[in-house]
Amino acid sequence: MHRLLVALLAALDAVLAAAGGIAVILAPLALLWVFGIGDPDWGALWPAAASIWHLGHLVPVTVTLPDAYLAATGIDPTFASFTVSLAPLALAAFTALFAARSGARAAAAGAALTGWLSGSVVFAGIAALVGLNADAELVASEVWLAILLPSLLFFVPSFLGALIGAWRVGDDGPVDALRARVGRFPHAWADVPALVARGLAFTTLGIAAVGGVVVVAGLIARSAQVIGLYQASNADAIGATVIALGQLMYLPTLVVWAVAFTAGPGFALGTDTAVTPAATQVGALPGIPVLGAVPDSTSSWLLLLALLPVAVGVLTGWLLRSRMPRTAGPEPFGPRLVVTLAVAVLTGGVGALAALAASGSIGPGRLADTGPEPGPLALALGLEVLVGLAILLLSPRGGGDDDVYDDRYDVASRSVDDSAFVAAGARPNLPSWSSTDRHSETSPATASSGWGHLPGWAAGETDQLADAPPARTTPTAEPSTLSPPTGAELRGDPSDETEPAGTGASTKKRKTPAKPADLPSGERSAPSSAPDAGPDAASDDDDDVRARIRAAWAAADGDSADDPDHRH
Repeated sequence: MHRLLVALLAALDAVLAAAGGIAVILAPLALLWVFGIGDPDWGALWPAAASIWHLGHLVPVTVTLPDAYLAATGIDPTFASFTVSLAPLALAAFTALFAARSGARAAAAGAALTGWLSGSVVFAGIAALVGLNADAELVASEVWLAILLPSLLFFVPSFLGALIGAWRVGDDGPVDALRARVGRFPHAWADVPALVARGLAFTTLGIAAVGGVVVVAGLIARSAQVIGLYQASNADAIGATVIALGQLMYLPTLVVWAVAFTAGPGFALGTDTAVTPAATQVGALPGIPVLGAVPDSTSSWLLLLALLPVAVGVLTGWLLRSRMPRTAGPEPFGPRLVVTLAVAVLTGGVGALAALAASGSIGPGRLADTGPEPGPLALALGLEVLVGLAILLLSPRGGGDDDVYDDRYDVASRSVDDSAFVAAGARPNLPSWSSTDRHSETSPATASSGWGHLPGWAAGETDQLADAPPARTTPTAEPSTLSPPTGAELRGDPSDETEPAGTGASTKKRKTPAKPADLPSGERSAPSSAPDAGPDAASDDDDDVRARIRAAWAAADGDSADDPDHRH
């Protein structure tokens, strides 16, 4: 695709990402301005929407309450100005996902660098426009942060999406050179980068799913408290809708809090407070309905929740182990150790970044400290995931190797006195020797399961006869299915026999004249008029072939009778 077209499409993606986030905020606020406020100030609608968009992109917002409001509500004037920095991460997640998708599309079009730069520059321009026009009397933010942080939230995911896309499809540039260098690693190390990336994706998604389940469980368990806070707000339909949408934008933030609670360190809801599985100590909370899910007290049984991140590590280890190539000998320990440590460390790093994004201030005074601490959460997640990964990745692979040695099929291990077995055409040092004439008009005969232990039969899902008489053909020339050999066949009576040509050589078909006992009664007295009857020498050769085959089957019967694993 032409690079100019890729640049234009990436720019369009950036515009849609910014416009979509702003529209999600502006629409409910406009309804609130129309139906919820008696005499709305339309000049404040845009600054309010822009401030919420900035807050959703990790930009702290400073709120200044007017003196009239302070006098009417009796709020201490020292709390007239405060900072709100706890981000509704749904907006940040929307921008990041849109950016990653844009970078991947540009890479698929063969212009990863062009698409990444074009989209990032356009989004940064939009962030600058919003930041320069967002300040108002009541809300304000630092302009440089209002430009930098939203731009980074598009810049970094777009780069990662372009890098991953170029790694998959190639870019005829630095990514292909890097992939070629990784491909030159020793066989056991070549897959390590891909395994680490997959492992990080599995653990991140798994832990996020655990956090979501804990949030839903908390809302269900304390639904009465949540409903009571809704009723205490005395909000009408429009107000309740705006409150619900606002809490929905904070849902990813609540998921991070739930992950911190599950892992053990917990989170804070104000200065000198803690919500952990071991104990809960909170003071007065804001009347936000979703905070009703925070438990008043906890039980020591909740410490078992720490097993959930361990289970995520175990599942990730199983998925990664199934993608590791099997080796004939012992598996190298070094690559598995590196994958285990790298995935655990990176998972802890992701947890620290999530905790940093999901913490901040929600009001003045003691509400300035909320959310989990990045350090303890990173340490707890890293160790718990490490334990789960080590269980599957560092333990020996179960089930043994695929290539199992069995001396029953090794001709070289048999005694030299068993000359009949070798004379029958067996090839030494091979586990099975399916000997099929590639020029034969019939397919190799198959036998029912249970005959794979006999010499000349190749074991498998359907045991295949090797170096044995082929199946008789029907008048339509279709191959027939061979059942286990009958006594007549063990005596060497089939009309078509295969003469072994020795080790390492192909076999050739020979036509054996039918004996009078095998002919119908009406044909036994008729003289044979076949042109290929042959002289006495040919008859001696045929008798020799039959004798060798009888000896081979007799040796097989003897070995099978002595074998305790013989299946009847």
